[in-house]
Amino acid sequence: NSGFCGGPVANVPLPPVPLRSSSVAVLIRGFVADVSCELLYRNEEPGPVEVVFKFPVDAEAAVYAFQARLGGACIQAQLHEKKQAQEVYGDALAGGQSSFLLQQEGIRGDVFSCSLGNLPPGEEAVLTLRYVCELLLEPDGAARYVLPTVLRPRYTPSGETHRSPTPITVRPTGKLPYTLSLSATLQSPHGIDRVFSNCPLTPLSYTAGNRTTAQVSLAQAPPWDRDVELLVYYVEPHKPSAVLEAGLPGAKPGSLMGDPAVMVTLLPSVPEALPAQSRAGEFIFLLDRSGSMACPMDGRVRSRQRINIAKETLVLLLKSLPLGCYFNIYGFGSEFESFYPQSVEYTQQTMAKSLQRIQLLQANLGGTEILEPLRAIYRSPCRDGHPRQLFVFTDGEVGNTQDIIAEVQRHRGTHRCFSFGIGAGASTALIKGIARAAEGSAEFITSRDRMQPKVLQSLKRALQPTVTGISLSWDLPPGMQAELLRRGPEAIFGGQRCLVYAQLRGQPQPPDTPMGGVTLQYRIQDQTYKETLQFPLQPQDGDRLPVHRLAAKSLLLELEGTMGAGSEGDRHRALEASLSSGVICSLTAYVGVDTERGQPVRGPLVRRDVPVRVKVVGCPPDWTGHVSVLYPQPCTSPISPCLSPGREPEESPLLRLVSLQNADGSWDLDPRLAAVLGVNETNTRRMIPSEDVTPSVWATVLAVVWLHTRAVGQRDEWELLEAKAVGWVRDRAGERGPVGKCLEAANALLGCSVSPAVFGL
Repeated sequence: NSGFCGGPVANVPLPPVPLRSSSVAVLIRGFVADVSCELLYRNEEPGPVEVVFKFPVDAEAAVYAFQARLGGACIQAQLHEKKQAQEVYGDALAGGQSSFLLQQEGIRGDVFSCSLGNLPPGEEAVLTLRYVCELLLEPDGAARYVLPTVLRPRYTPSGETHRSPTPITVRPTGKLPYTLSLSATLQSPHGIDRVFSNCPLTPLSYTAGNRTTAQVSLAQAPPWDRDVELLVYYVEPHKPSAVLEAGLPGAKPGSLMGDPAVMVTLLPSVPEALPAQSRAGEFIFLLDRSGSMACPMDGRVRSRQRINIAKETLVLLLKSLPLGCYFNIYGFGSEFESFYPQSVEYTQQTMAKSLQRIQLLQANLGGTEILEPLRAIYRSPCRDGHPRQLFVFTDGEVGNTQDIIAEVQRHRGTHRCFSFGIGAGASTALIKGIARAAEGSAEFITSRDRMQPKVLQSLKRALQPTVTGISLSWDLPPGMQAELLRRGPEAIFGGQRCLVYAQLRGQPQPPDTPMGGVTLQYRIQDQTYKETLQFPLQPQDGDRLPVHRLAAKSLLLELEGTMGAGSEGDRHRALEASLSSGVICSLTAYVGVDTERGQPVRGPLVRRDVPVRVKVVGCPPDWTGHVSVLYPQPCTSPISPCLSPGREPEESPLLRLVSLQNADGSWDLDPRLAAVLGVNETNTRRMIPSEDVTPSVWATVLAVVWLHTRAVGQRDEWELLEAKAVGWVRDRAGERGPVGKCLEAANALLGCSVSPAVFGL
């Protein structure tokens, strides 16, 4: 994301575009998606063309196959070391042969380049690539599949001219000259409940009577400005599971692809109720304030601006922090600034001062340079007894992703990092990479999401005590052993999946249907917890091998993360793992050559870059390349072309109530609170149930009752601050009587029936 807002781009005539359609077929089994993307090209020019198409892919997806249909011949591409593949492709073009090349751009793994050279005039070609990816588990239990369709140019920080961003072909106005379609097959042994999307869908069609399989498709081409999302809801989404997969026939026994592989999904139980001493910490919020944060959340003209949603989220975060912790807020763009030179203690005074400053924040800091503010944060000394928790919010793409991840990695022992990608096209490599590097979690917030529930869920994780003594043990029959394909889980949070990949070596002895088991053990303070799963050792056969591919990708991500440190051994191991598994990485590329055609293709070769769906706001001075601006109407605002001409929606009643809460969790009984609650302040004071109840206790009980009745659908957003309020009331009101009387009177005044259990009665 450039982070800049500029004037309209001149209308530039475009040459013919050979790409005619892009169709995607996805098989979703539980929380794994196996995807086939088909690109249809047709050359309607008088001479041969070379077509180059750049597209985004999730950074953790395993791309494992590439083939072409050219003139009736089906050609399977081969995976080679990248330099060798590029030479094969270049030699084929020089010899007049049709050839195709697929390569990952840089080490990030979230942008691919697909090249088709020497497509003869009048001919068609169909290129098909396949990849497999894990699906995110949403807070409400949905499996989330995202088809990335929005590609954004990367901001290149000043002084880093050696980096070249992804060039993108200009398309100033109008629709893209090719179509996109998607069809999905869904499978789950526990049953499929429903499917939602941010794009119109055909009705869900069940293909099995027990609702374990279903099909659904896009009803029409998706809008230009968003990725395509599917949310699949299963009957039992939180059930632990194990998928055992047979190896590739003919592969060497003992190798990754030759042996069976298992993917184990566990859901550890971290207790919700934590002792007070675990509530301490240092919380640092790093907020993107580049120009693009003034853009609407989902591209629609009257949608909320990203910066305003982020500001509301900061308010909720501040109100939810525990007394006695420390905090600071940073904003970054081309430069950065912080509220305080160092983190300050969380008190009523510092909270109130920070809330005033949050209201003044704007998306006015230029580009997207994250590295320098990170370094400034890490230079600040950590506080004993207050574990550091870093929250990063950005909608951007940057050219130095690997440097940022490496910087977070260097300080992984001093903090946890929770990252949030805002809007369509946010970099999966950056967001997932920094969270993985510092044992946190990553979330993506798009048009249909409210940012606050996901961020507050991450704050709950940050407030959990550090899990220690994590270990995995396997219970396998004699003659078998399990070898982890990457390090075991290093961070465990309640409500979050724990995925384990292992290679199973050897053969089980009789009986015929042996069972295997895996136990995850960990400690929280002085308590030991165990999660055990038993599974049958009967591998599933299949030609796509999604578990093996994902296991190989997880290994490659780990190895590529250390290659920058100059480890030649890791480089060699990554190259070997990529070539043996067929999963592409930064060191390899797929290449195919049409050797069936008898005569070389004649004529000068003309390059045609296919325009992509782009989300961009102008260009910074140090960004080079072609930019595609696809706004539905010209941008004329002197401040920002993304600013909505309409007014922002009024502050929600929930946010108005939360804004009045004190740092200790209490509310004051004043006209502002009465207005939010919809009551008369004078009458409310008269209704204080007894003389030994202070106005603040009475006001706080009223506020809690209001939350449980008027904002029950937003519980994830106020659960933490409500816990502060309940604790404060119980400390101040003493014995059961006053609290019970307050609750009865509050229910009567607000016409509610909130249970005494809310206050622990």
